[in-house]
Amino acid sequence: MSSRKQRERQMLESIYSMIALVFILVTCIELCDAATVVDVYRLIQYDISGAQFGSRFATLNHHAGSLHLPPGVDLSRTVVIIPVRELNITLVKEFIAQRKPLGGLLFLLPQMLNFENRDPTSESKYQIHEKKLTNNVLVELERLLIYANIPYPVYFAFEDDDIDAVLADVKRNDASGQPATATTGSYKLVVSAPEPKRIASPAITNIQGWLPGLKADGDPNQLPTIAIVASYDTFGTAPALSVGSDSNGSGIVALLEIARLFSLLYSNPKTRGRYNLLFGLTSGGPYNYNGTHKWLRSFDQRLRESIDYAICLNSIGSWDNKLWIHVSKPPENALIKQIFEGFSTVAEELGIEVSLKHKKINISNPRVAWEHEQFSKLRVTAATLTGLSAPPELLERTGGLSDSRHFVNEDAIVRSIKLVAESIARHVYGYQGKNIQIFADDTSLAVNAPYIRSWLDLLSQTPRVAPFLSKNDPFVMALKKELEDHTHEVNVQHEVLDGMFTIYDSTKAKLNIYQVASVTFDLLLLLVLGSYLIILFTFLVITTRGLDDLISLFRRPPSRKVKAA
Repeated sequence: MSSRKQRERQMLESIYSMIALVFILVTCIELCDAATVVDVYRLIQYDISGAQFGSRFATLNHHAGSLHLPPGVDLSRTVVIIPVRELNITLVKEFIAQRKPLGGLLFLLPQMLNFENRDPTSESKYQIHEKKLTNNVLVELERLLIYANIPYPVYFAFEDDDIDAVLADVKRNDASGQPATATTGSYKLVVSAPEPKRIASPAITNIQGWLPGLKADGDPNQLPTIAIVASYDTFGTAPALSVGSDSNGSGIVALLEIARLFSLLYSNPKTRGRYNLLFGLTSGGPYNYNGTHKWLRSFDQRLRESIDYAICLNSIGSWDNKLWIHVSKPPENALIKQIFEGFSTVAEELGIEVSLKHKKINISNPRVAWEHEQFSKLRVTAATLTGLSAPPELLERTGGLSDSRHFVNEDAIVRSIKLVAESIARHVYGYQGKNIQIFADDTSLAVNAPYIRSWLDLLSQTPRVAPFLSKNDPFVMALKKELEDHTHEVNVQHEVLDGMFTIYDSTKAKLNIYQVASVTFDLLLLLVLGSYLIILFTFLVITTRGLDDLISLFRRPPSRKVKAA
């Protein structure tokens, strides 16, 4: 009897060991299915006065497909992978305009757009040509995506060897004319992300600093003020990639360098001008320059009336040989004429062409095209210096995918800084019309190119979409500290973005790419495993208990009546 129990115990132990082994094998197979994990960046989701724009979903769990699928194929459970290098913008327009059912879109960006790629100078002529083509495609793609309401997830990722290998396999499968499904197998793209939530009370932060002028003894009058202003935040198709190297990283760099140059002059009473200089780094630029509006409203009337003029710096890092001065007051205005003549004189010395462009504003219209228009609405003379000949549409050219470090010309920024600093200095010191270089090269007052490059590199690696920047964000604190190094009475103003703009979170996630087998393969594997388990179980019972015990397992037990008899 004891030997029989021992055999039964041995048989049970063998069965448990077998089951454990099967679980281990299945687990290993499942782990080996994962092909790669990549960072992905979600298309912006936002509302304007209740109207919905951008991608409305974040979770992704569908099979991968490519543009090599034949027309008419059902793509409702397929994520179409589209390299920007191969982008067919017409096809994407059809997807969006006709609201074709898709599982999702994944756009692959060239590595040169990755802001961790820090060597923009090591480019061949082919790459430079490719940059221009890529830039044009991205501008058109962003314009399409940013104003669309898309009812499925849209993500961006950077090309690399792993994802390129996956795409090559997907293309080969799609070339057969049959999309990836549960029955055919292929790759599965999975993003586990929470439902996007509205950002409540999004903060915008303005930073200002002063360089006070030298007031003559006994002069009761307030010194006039010149304001130099630049908006520092961005808005783009993918908020986590919106670094805005030109718009408006170039303007921020220029403002900081101009503040540094004038701090050298104003630190000595003998060279301090009889103008106050006000430096303003404003937020909410893409949203009708909402931060500038609130910053100016915080000024008392006396301060506003003291502003002689304001110069706003915007996108001055990608022009070739011409800059534009946009104004709201007519060119015949005496002060506008004086400002333009001063800039034109310096521009001619630097070999730069400067043109004046007038656009009248509607005070009752909340939409403003340029930052200086917020000043003009309060009857403060102001102008915008930019490389753009025409104002962009709302939320366009505000630091999107096409605005990276690779598309910015450092020399253009240096020349812009020389133009602005020299023009303001001649105005401050009364040297208009005189060929006197205050910030001459090879002097202690020369423009510092390494300083410009270091800040441009930092800005080109820092996404700056305002609702995602907290009040004490390290970047905001870095700007404040830098302004404190060059100016006085640095003040930080915290405001809330106007309610007509609603921004949603969930901007970055991890994409898991799994290589999955077809259902046919799974069924076949299940059949093989089942047969193996039955044979193994039969063998164990026969060897430990005998054939009679095996047969008794399947024999119908006697009824209660038979037992009683």
